[in-house]
Amino acid sequence: MRYLIVNGDDFGASRGVNRGILDAHDRGILTSASLMVDMPGAREAAILAREAPELCVGLHLDLCGKGGDPVDLQDQDACRAELARQLTNFQELLGRLPTHLDSHHNVHRRPGLRPLFLDLARRHALPLREHSPARYFSSFYGRWGGETHLEQVSIDALSRMLRDEIGEGVTELGCHPGYVDPELHSDYSVEREAELRTLCDPAAREILAELGFRLIGFRDLPSARSAQPC
Repeated sequence: MRYLIVNGDDFGASRGVNRGILDAHDRGILTSASLMVDMPGAREAAILAREAPELCVGLHLDLCGKGGDPVDLQDQDACRAELARQLTNFQELLGRLPTHLDSHHNVHRRPGLRPLFLDLARRHALPLREHSPARYFSSFYGRWGGETHLEQVSIDALSRMLRDEIGEGVTELGCHPGYVDPELHSDYSVEREAELRTLCDPAAREILAELGFRLIGFRDLPSARSAQPC
């Protein structure tokens, strides 16, 4: 069996990103999103999430100060407190725990920070990106080397990735759909709209069906894992 979680990072970054994520969920193949609780659109994102009960919403933990003051990444006590604060903020916004955890710029990969993220995930029984049954696939991304590469987030590229690079089991396809708006301060802008077009392209569902993929969210991980052969 092949299961696919399509997760949109940066939920809450702006109204345009929020709208793009909801459109990718309503009209496309996106099943999950990761909320940044300190960003300008976080409250709106929480309201929209309540109106989309099938959308899994996790916590996109930010220690880089994207929506507030940065944290000294060498100060473990400060980082631990910041992770706890953002989790509390998420619960206040959504009224529940997140379905999963990940981090802005994947700072949870840093050796000094990884134990803090793992501890938070274990204490709340939450899947953490790259530390769960879901393999993280990050190649659906349209910018590197300071240049835009829209061909990497085209429907043809997605089709090739699904056919040739994503195997059996559970895979999280990372993505960043959205609409460009004045609130969004990011180098990754037109690429978001290109991602959105691809995720909403009817051909995307056709390819998934042809290849035998089943779309799931993070809340479906336990049942998907139990369905895998021993």
